[in-house]
Parts: sequence; C-alpha cells; structure tokens
Amino acid sequence: MGYTALHPVWGRLDASLDDLGCGRAWTDVHRVKGLQLACPECGGRVFARASQHRVRHFYHQVRPQDCELANESAEHHLLKLELALAARAAGWRAELEVSSDARNWRADVLVFDRDGRAFMALEAQLSPMTPDEALMRTDRYAEDGVAVCWVALQDRPWARVVPTLTVRPPGRRIESWTVERGMARFVWAPTTLQAKAKWVHITCALGDAVEWILRGRVRAHTAANGAVWWTAPAYEELAWARARLEAEAEAAERAAAAERRRKEAEERAAAAARRRRDAEQRARARSEERRAELQRLAGFFEYAGMDPLAWETFTQMVRSASGKAITYGDQSPSHGNGLLVYARPRWASDGFNLAGVVCPDPEALIGWPAGLTILVPNQTWLARVQAAARSPLKVAVLDPATRRSTFVKVTPARTA
Repeated sequence: MGYTALHPVWGRLDASLDDLGCGRAWTDVHRVKGLQLACPECGGRVFARASQHRVRHFYHQVRPQDCELANESAEHHLLKLELALAARAAGWRAELEVSSDARNWRADVLVFDRDGRAFMALEAQLSPMTPDEALMRTDRYAEDGVAVCWVALQDRPWARVVPTLTVRPPGRRIESWTVERGMARFVWAPTTLQAKAKWVHITCALGDAVEWILRGRVRAHTAANGAVWWTAPAYEELAWARARLEAEAEAAERAAAAERRRKEAEERAAAAARRRRDAEQRARARSEERRAELQRLAGFFEYAGMDPLAWETFTQMVRSASGKAITYGDQSPSHGNGLLVYARPRWASDGFNLAGVVCPDPEALIGWPAGLTILVPNQTWLARVQAAARSPLKVAVLDPATRRSTFVKVTPARTA
C-alpha cells in the first residue's frame, strides 16, 4: 500500500494531504465506482481506502510482487507518514513517494524549500542494506542537490556511514516516535585538555529532530573514525576546538621530543668529541711514553744489536708468551748487563717480580740464577747463550721479524 496514486486528469494524488495535493477531497476518490487510479511505481490499478486506524492510503487490487509500494510493511508505511507529518508541522512542504525525473531514486518523503526546490529526502529504511549501498544511494541524491536523512527502527551497520536516525515507534497512541540514536552532543567540561571529552547520543521526539534537521539547527557530522551523526554546529565547534587543542598539544610534544633528541644528539656528539680528544691525548701520551722508553733504552739497543723499530713487536711477544703484565727495568751489571723484565699476573694487584732478563752477556751465565728466563730476539743470540751455558737455562726466542716464539731448555755444552 502507498500514499500516492495517479489520476488521468487530476494528476498526482497524496492521501496524506487534506486536498490530496490537487484540490480534490478524499470523498472524490474513496469508494467511487469506476474511478481509474494507477500506482506511480508499477502502473497497476489502485483503490482508495482507510485503515482501521483511519490512515488513508491506496492499495492494489492485485498485489504485484515487484512493486515496492505494494509490498511495504505496515511499520514502513506508518513511519513514512510520520516523517511527512513532522516535516509539514515544522512548516515545510513535504510530499510522499516522489521519484526523480531520471527515476534513479524515489524518496519516501521529499521536502521542498520556500522556492519549491527539493532539498531534503527523509528515507524510512527498514529493509536490509549494506554500507556501500547506503553510500551509493546517498550519492545519487547528492548528484541532484538533495540531502538525505535515513531513518531506521534498529541499529544497522550502514547507519554509521550515512546520516541516520534510529527511532522507536510509540507504544501507545498518546506517545510519539522517539529518536534513540543518531542525534548527539559533545560533552567536554571544563574545556581543558585534562578533562575527558566524548560524544553522547541523546533521545528526543522524532518531530523535534526532523524540525532541527530541516531548519539547519543540526547537521551531519563525520567523526575522525568515519562515523556519521546529527549534531548542532556549536557542538561541532566544541569538538573542533578540542581537536585543535589535542593537535597543538601533540605538536608541542613532538617539538619537545625533537628538541630532546637534538640535545641528546648534541650531548652524544660532545661526549664522542670528548672521548676522541681523550683517546688522542692518551695516544699522544703513549707515544711520548714509547719515545721516552726508546730513548731510555737506546744504550741497550746498541749493546744488544736490536732494531728500536722492532721493540714494540718484541714487547707484545713477551706479554703474549708470559700471559702476564710486564714492565722493563734497567740494564743490570749483575745480570750480564741484560735488561731486567718484571712481571705480575694480569688479575693480580700486588707488585711486579723479576721474571726474566733480555740479552744478558753470555760470560755472565756461569752463575745464572735457576728459573730466571733469558729472553733473546733471534737465533744468533740463542747460539751465543748455548755456547756459554755452564748450567741448565730456560731461553725464550722471541723473533720480532718472524713473530715466532720458541722456548728452549739449554743444557751446558761443557763443564767448568
């Protein structure tokens, strides 16, 4: 059943209007024999009647399966009428079941402005629909300059992507249709960033909601997550103010974080520069120490016939061979003018002990202390020690040229 019909002479009839929208009375169509009325949707013959609740409408003599008007539910039928009555009560011209010239949409209720231009469709949507279908149908209206408000009886997935009112029908005759969801206000007090803010859906009479929408007192608002609802411009401004405050706070935090990172980078760079300077100073100090040590040992190098440039390698081989920390003393006349080597375990903290002698004069080996290692840099020195040995000796041949270490137990070549 529908509210509209077509008369061959009078044109379009609207049962919800006292004059049927064409200056005729209901009695001109109700129970009038031979009257030819057609459905504007399918063209089938329709007749005028009133329901048990005195709701005037048109019905098909034979209900066609493919006609939407003929197969509307009673709830859909009553909700359409309620939307039309609400728009008219707010002072607007509203027509039921109006199709576009291209017939690419048909509005349940089409509302016209003061100049007679259609500007808002009120759609009672009770049948299933996907979010994509809702967006597509809303875009069709928008192409013709018509906004749309969808009205449903229960929460649907598509209701979150297009402007929608979810309503509850009246339980009794004295009650009115009520909006339960789709109309919201922004709650934020006090207006500081520390205070919580949220959108709160409000309930109101459907007639009030329709009036607010048509008069522009509320408008469709799209949230950051894509959800859509109706709200007053003042609440939108408040939400934008909150968003700006959050954005400013976030920007300030990002700037502060960037400044912290810059300072940390500067501190790391300064620390790296200090470490580099300290390393350079330590390297210079070690270089000075090595140069001083080489100057101190110049006489020994001349005595032992050793290349000063190979001394660092020789020293590394001594440390590696002994596994201990070492330090050099002076040439010792009592040890054949050899260079004294002191050592201590790496993990120990007490003092160094005499552990070996570098290149002692072979003539001093006659009374050489047992267990005191002799360190020589090549086979030539080893041969001299072997030739002069008068008692068993421990000799470490640490050749800096070949970087090979050889440990030899020397036995006396002849007895005294």
